[in-house]
Order: sequence, then structure tokens, then C-alpha cells
Amino acid sequence: MRTTVKLYALDYRQSRTYLTASIFVAGNIVLPQLFHLLPQGGITWLPIYFFTLVAAYKYGWQVGLLTALCSPLVNSLLFGMPHPAALPAITLKSVLLATAAGYAAHHFQRISLLILAAVVLAYQSVGTLGEWLIIGNFSQAIQDFRIGLPGMCLQIFGGYFFLRQLLSK
Repeated sequence: MRTTVKLYALDYRQSRTYLTASIFVAGNIVLPQLFHLLPQGGITWLPIYFFTLVAAYKYGWQVGLLTALCSPLVNSLLFGMPHPAALPAITLKSVLLATAAGYAAHHFQRISLLILAAVVLAYQSVGTLGEWLIIGNFSQAIQDFRIGLPGMCLQIFGGYFFLRQLLSK
């Protein structure tokens, strides 16, 4: 399934960029709190990445990058999740996701399940290598591939349907 979309490329000189990023950061605060009500909900569903994907894909890499940087930090400061020791790896993956999603949206100018799957696979693969370098534990670094497959599917399928709804308005 493929859909042509109206994409935006907000830049840092626009106040709309910061307002839009703030809305997506709020989403990345609320969604993880909901998933943390489930046993191992955070590491299974990877909710902190969801709105970063949507923000970067719809509004460009700059909104995505603001969302990627602020979401883990604000969540950690407010709720202690992610744990401060996990912040470098999660922030790295968030930044990679924002970059990959922003690039894919700009390059393809449309949305499809295949494009979103490629975005998720790209940021998770490179992010896993980066996490391995950061923490020095390969088994822990591949945790998203061992435990977080439902979350990756949520990003792909949920992101696709959320973006389609957002784009149809």
C-alpha cells in the first residue's frame, strides 16, 4: 500500500517547528506511560520512538530531531524511565530514527509500509551497533530485536495508519 502525502519541512527559524515538536514530545511522554502499565511494556513496545517517527516523516528531520532529543530526556527527568544509564543508547536510536524517517519522507515523497519498514530496520540496525559500542554488551544491545519486535511492528503499521490519518486531514 502506497500513499502520496503532503509533507512539510519546518526549520529551526520557525516557531511552528518548536510548537509541533512539543506536541510530539508530549505524545512520546504519554504513550510510554501507558505502555509502562503493561509488564515489560517499554522494552516490548518501544513507545518512546513512535511519535519521533511520525514527527520526522510528516514535518521533516528538524522537528524529528527536536522530538528525538527531548523525548528521552524529559521522560527520564520526569519519570526515571528510561533509566539515565540507558539515555545515550536510546537517544542515539531516536536521532537515527529521526534522520532516517526525515530522509525517507523527503526522498520518496510518499508513505508505504515498505518504506517505514526500511526506516525502522535501518535505525534499529545502526542503533544496535552503536548501542553495542556504548554499553559493550552485544546481548543487551540486540534486546530490541529479541524483545522489541512488537514495538517495531507498532512503529511500521501504527505509524503508517497514524500518518495516513494525519495526512488525510
